[in-house]
Amino acid sequence: MGFWKKLLNNSAAATAPQDNIFEGDMIITKRETAPETRICFSTQRELDLYELEELCDRVGWARRPLRKVRKALQHSFLVVSMWEVRGKSKRLIGFARATSDHAFNATIWDVVVDPEYQSKGLGKALMKYLIKKLRGEDISNITLFADPGVIDFYRRLGFMLDPEGIKGMFWYPD
Repeated sequence: MGFWKKLLNNSAAATAPQDNIFEGDMIITKRETAPETRICFSTQRELDLYELEELCDRVGWARRPLRKVRKALQHSFLVVSMWEVRGKSKRLIGFARATSDHAFNATIWDVVVDPEYQSKGLGKALMKYLIKKLRGEDISNITLFADPGVIDFYRRLGFMLDPEGIKGMFWYPD
């Protein structure tokens, strides 16, 4: 944990790789991996939708129409992808997005990390990166929806269930 915490809090870590695949985004190089392997974050919206769907398949999510996924990405306030980069090849291993009113509130959606990379601190790193970007846009109220199995994960990141007694309401078509 100390390695990731130190790295995420180190402003020198937020530099661009030499190949400019992920211009201006954070790079994480794990000590245990080969020197040529890096984990990078990107806020570029141009994602291969098939690659994104394959990532979602690997975690067992239901398939969604690609036209709707494309539209969701286009209308998101922030899109963050996480990549394993080995030499010239890259592989999508994580993803999250947020919608926002561009002033006060943002809601995080579609947080996914490849099962092969779970329990290694990368989901936490992805969320911290996303939150840091939202806070950098002066967004102060960040919400999300979580399945019961991941509530503890989000609690450890500082999220609370129903803070101040606020209750969400939902409308679904019949």
